[in-house]
Amino acid sequence: MEQKQVKDLTPEEQAQQENIQWQRACFQNAQKHLAEKGVMPKSLFEKESRFIAPLCALWKFKAQDGKNYWVITGRLPTDHALASAAENARDALRYFSFQWQLKADQLLETAGNDKTSVDFANLLVNRAHGLYEMYEKEELWVNEPK
Repeated sequence: MEQKQVKDLTPEEQAQQENIQWQRACFQNAQKHLAEKGVMPKSLFEKESRFIAPLCALWKFKAQDGKNYWVITGRLPTDHALASAAENARDALRYFSFQWQLKADQLLETAGNDKTSVDFANLLVNRAHGLYEMYEKEELWVNEPK
């Protein structure tokens, strides 16, 4: 019986494979999130979607209802908004940052002694600040159309 030689991946190839797997998982999470909200994705605007691996991915979808949506996934809460809320992925990042700060404020106002709500509000604030930092990093957006 002949044994096939399995080629070991270089570190670069390994990183590329991990990146592809991460993007696939984020894409599936985005589709699942929209479906759970009653929005059925129809197609993806690939050129407008952005990946800031391994932190977050921004997807722009066209839904079966004819509306377009931004969806954010990654190491943060998955969320969506109508595409009219932001002109491009960078602005969508800023939009989600602001929205999460507002949601966190509302949660904290009504949470009382509910530790789960307080913890989630604090997570939202933390992630909102991280999103805004990414929004401000010019080097992440050098290839972004103005």
